[in-house]
Amino acid sequence: MRGPLPCQHATGGAGLIKSELKRWWQRWNWSWAGLRMAWKSEKSVRQWSVVCLLSCGLALWLDLTGAERALLLALSLLVVASELINTAIERTVDLITTETHPLAAQAKDAASAFVVLTAMAGAVAWLAILLG
Repeated sequence: MRGPLPCQHATGGAGLIKSELKRWWQRWNWSWAGLRMAWKSEKSVRQWSVVCLLSCGLALWLDLTGAERALLLALSLLVVASELINTAIERTVDLITTETHPLAAQAKDAASAFVVLTAMAGAVAWLAILLG
């Protein structure tokens, strides 16, 4: 059976807004904790973050159209996000097994390939914009 509609929340509209804001704040805290953990423990997260900052800085400095700038900024952030996904997959695999297993290696390799492909997408965008 479906739960109450938003306007039928047990504590009323204000209660619904308050509970959703609380949930949003918790998600923000969990996300920030994950980013801090990855920054502290994963060299590749720090490296891609530096590349992201340099790329974003250059995209903001150069005389680009709004669409070009948005594309470069978004792809830069996507590379860091993909590295965070890679980190999560690696941690999950390591939690499940400490033994060498072909499926574990495949999962880690596929996650790593995701990072490389997103970085390549960013490089292609930079080349297309700079070379016309």
